Amino acid sequence: MFRSTFQGGFLSILYSIGSKPLQIWEIKVKNGHIKRVTDNDINSLVLEVEGSNVSTNYITCPADPRQTLGIKMPFLVMIVKKTRKYFSFEVQVLDDQNLRRRFRIHANCRIRRVYFTDKQYTEDELPPEFKLVIPVKKQEASKKGVPRPAATRQT
Repeated sequence: MFRSTFQGGFLSILYSIGSKPLQIWEIKVKNGHIKRVTDNDINSLVLEVEGSNVSTNYITCPADPRQTLGIKMPFLVMIVKKTRKYFSFEVQVLDDQNLRRRFRIHANCRIRRVYFTDKQYTEDELPPEFKLVIPVKKQEASKKGVPRPAATRQT
């Protein structure tokens, strides 16, 4: 799938804010749902995977199990929030011995982004769209001494 794609820096395979976040993913839903919701902690859209059974509610990539992603980048980064229920994830790789190992994200979590990188990046090195920004609430900001914007008055 990505075998002929340039693989340097960052290669995103799921971005919850994108126009088609599950374009290359297969969706399995039984007694649950997979939908985009706004997460209050980060004030952003995320993909919510919820269900009564983690083995019957999941997304998997690539959608066709006979295909491979062909990604050679060594680092997998998943920005995932666990909900209050049981959740698990699996990763399948094709190693240098030609053995397959599974990549699957199961129910009861919220996913912001899944991507690969060519090296480990510090927070300062990440492009803005790959950073997870947690907004500071007004009440918390005032407790920490963070100045609030001054009220403006039109005359």
